[in-house]
Amino acid sequence: MADALTQLKERLTRVTDLERVGRVLNWDQQTMMPPAGWEHRADHSATLRRIQHETLIADETGRLLDELRGREGSLDPESDDAALIRVARRDYEKAVRVPTDLRAEMVHAGAKARTIWIKTHNDSDFEQFRPTLERNYELRQRYVECFDDVDEPYDILLDDYEPETSTAEVRETFAQLKAELIPLIAELRNDDIDDSFLRGNFPVEAQERLAKEVVFASGAGVDDIRITTNYDPETMKSFFSTMHEYGHGLYSHQLPRHLEHLPIGNACSLGIHESQSRLWENLVGRSRPFWQLFYPRAQETFPEQLRNVELDRFIGGINRVQPSLIRIRADEVTYGMHVILRFELEQEIIHGRVAIRDLPGAWNEKMNEYLGVEVPNDAQGVLQDTHWASGSIGYFATYLLGTVMSVQIWQKLLDDIRDLEEQIERGEFTALRDWLGEHVHRCGRKFSPQETLRRATGATLDPKPYLAYLREKYGARVAA
Repeated sequence: MADALTQLKERLTRVTDLERVGRVLNWDQQTMMPPAGWEHRADHSATLRRIQHETLIADETGRLLDELRGREGSLDPESDDAALIRVARRDYEKAVRVPTDLRAEMVHAGAKARTIWIKTHNDSDFEQFRPTLERNYELRQRYVECFDDVDEPYDILLDDYEPETSTAEVRETFAQLKAELIPLIAELRNDDIDDSFLRGNFPVEAQERLAKEVVFASGAGVDDIRITTNYDPETMKSFFSTMHEYGHGLYSHQLPRHLEHLPIGNACSLGIHESQSRLWENLVGRSRPFWQLFYPRAQETFPEQLRNVELDRFIGGINRVQPSLIRIRADEVTYGMHVILRFELEQEIIHGRVAIRDLPGAWNEKMNEYLGVEVPNDAQGVLQDTHWASGSIGYFATYLLGTVMSVQIWQKLLDDIRDLEEQIERGEFTALRDWLGEHVHRCGRKFSPQETLRRATGATLDPKPYLAYLREKYGARVAA
């Protein structure tokens, strides 16, 4: 078995390395690649994915897994080797059903579509983008058809991002959230909080300096972990997006190093990943203890905007509940409905209940129904996200799943580190970072998302703590 296991590890190391090269190409396309390079990048990304897929589904991979099947029972199920075989077999059995040409074509179409999306987004022209989106959905339909033994087609897409999680489970969780979020939004939307000081003159250079102070003060490492932030000189929203991306970066930095070249050394799921970014963005970054520490520095950085704004007013402003058009700028209460809207529309399209040509209208209706917002144009509506352009269909649910998980993790953190908020107020983040590393990050992908969450918090996904957190934070009168 040792020889077969060694050979399997060598093969999977190549698969993992190829995947990570693909991530760098994707990052480069989003940040530094000359716009005219998109056709080359689409070809490069597709070729890379083709090689990766062929390596994973090769007969030799199946032979090694078969050889290990009869003897893996002798391994401790908690061990790295047992987890590796378990995860590798799951990846192989899903991938082997997908033709290599289709897998490469999906990547090529996604890389090509991103450049088209940028132009059509800038022009607010959905009709120009529609053929590209139709192509992406056509390819996903062909992908789903590779799995002819499933009752719910969307399960296949969701599983790519949140393994071992069913559409029915997510739908039930979201139904519980939706039932409370809609009346909660209605209750809080007409508050009299003045947050006008958060709009005005926020020089990009100053935003960048402040963001770097937070990231490095919080203890990020120096490995090849790349954080991207989009700066808006008229707001300080980038501060919170940087906190968000720091959570992703810290997770990647603290994954198990001895497994870094194997699939179980990757992140567990996008939901778990998102729990880390939402924890840092909201539970740390919008908290009073954090700003007790950091607000004087913000006032020094943006004196024109914040010099005469008291701390209480600032905290109220950054936590104001106000339905808006753009998901990434949404407050904690309205954010969930942005995600639920997208989750529902993806299923409508996959099941043929909504045609792509009718998507803008369906989007606008749901925005009005759920958030009471009128959508003025497609750039601020259906074209605002890049995910569908890149082919990431089945992805959106993980944003809200991760948000729910973040509160469960935070509550366990407060139980285990009784003076956590006092530490944050003193600028001490080591205990927080180390706890996350020990209980979440270093599990890598050894266990399913729900098992990883259970090991960290003692419970699987539960929306009740998240809803209770919102009610407590906002003093809501909505019944529990």
